[in-house]
Amino acid sequence: MSESKPVRRPGWWIPTSYIAEGIPFAMVIWVSATMFKDLGYTDTQITLSTASIGIVWSLKPFWAAFLDMYLTKKFWVIAMECFMAALLALAAAALRLPSYFPVVIAVLWVLGFASATQDICVDGVYITELSESKQAAWIGVQGVSWNVGRILAQAVVVLFASLMKDVFHDVKTGWMCGLALSSVILGAFGVYHAFMLPTGVVARRPTGAAEVFATFGDTVKAFFQKKAIWGMLVFVFLYRTGEGFLLVEAPLFLQASAQAGGAGLSLTHKALIDGTVSTVVSLIGGLLGGMFAARLGLRRSLLILALCMNIPHLCYVFLSYSVSPAHPLSLTTILILVSIEKFGYSFGFVGNMLYMMQQIAPGKYKMTHYAFCTSLMNLVLTPTQMLSGPVADWLGYRHFFVFVLVASIPSVIAAWKAPFPIDQKDASKDDSGPPAAVPGDPAAA
Repeated sequence: MSESKPVRRPGWWIPTSYIAEGIPFAMVIWVSATMFKDLGYTDTQITLSTASIGIVWSLKPFWAAFLDMYLTKKFWVIAMECFMAALLALAAAALRLPSYFPVVIAVLWVLGFASATQDICVDGVYITELSESKQAAWIGVQGVSWNVGRILAQAVVVLFASLMKDVFHDVKTGWMCGLALSSVILGAFGVYHAFMLPTGVVARRPTGAAEVFATFGDTVKAFFQKKAIWGMLVFVFLYRTGEGFLLVEAPLFLQASAQAGGAGLSLTHKALIDGTVSTVVSLIGGLLGGMFAARLGLRRSLLILALCMNIPHLCYVFLSYSVSPAHPLSLTTILILVSIEKFGYSFGFVGNMLYMMQQIAPGKYKMTHYAFCTSLMNLVLTPTQMLSGPVADWLGYRHFFVFVLVASIPSVIAAWKAPFPIDQKDASKDDSGPPAAVPGDPAAA
């Protein structure tokens, strides 16, 4: 792409595009779990129903190429944002149904596919409208903006639902208002982007589906012909094993009552800790983790990064063994321990993203193979998140978090034994691939 290509007002559409991208992801993965917990569902029911939707984002490569065959990237972004606004409004209305649970879950599945499509096309606009130097210049804003979207969902929407619940003295009405607010926000972004979002460039449209399938087949073949590919994929699958059990279940523990063994946080306090403070801490942890890996080198730092990601799981072990109805923990103690765990996760997670960029992605189809990596990485999250609820209900929170510590051991071993088929000096010279991941990159959520 030419470095001299003019880019019209990137500051007017990059932040808003990635804020709008972060909202539906957080609504599906985290806010829905908070809502169902507040409505009285068990952790098993919640995780089995909601965590499975996360597989949608791993399937993006299978339909991404077809989006360039018809219309424009801008069209798909706006259409998906307006469609998701309608879906959230539908979910809000469905809460009044006698058997609303399966209806809302079905809506969330459709919302997941729409959100994944939005992700593809927002990233497509970013890559095709910006020169490589501009991509690097705006990558930090991209990641921070995605996290702002997450805060809007996990903090603002949850807090608004809590306030409305108190106003109307009804849990369902409160969450109907919360979902309605998220619908209005996404709809507003859709209208805004109709005026401000660039079209996105299509260099050459595929001549038909046959060409799309042929190219896709070649990329898959090239991917599995890489040196030490199976050892590298073992690393990708195992690195997030322990954290996968925590991503959905830890917030549910914070929300569970002290009588049930949980931390007993109100929706307001949970929105503060799990939505706002944790996001800020995650940003700081990711930035410092990236600086650490850059200074020490990935090969020398990977095991340390894995330890930093997994050892802080002890914070939840301490919390689960310390809370009780007679002696509730202070909000400050919970905030500090949750922040330590989030910092360690974001600090250590950098190793996963850099390994995929520097060791697996390089080659003929670097951008596509990086997308394959992130999709395969997310596949481990679906079974671990789905199982986290049943295992927690079966073992109880105390034994569950000890189980998470044990489940984290393969992550450390994978980092210790990870193959490095590409010399890092050679990898550092190859700057044709995707920009460095930042905390809040949708691929890292």
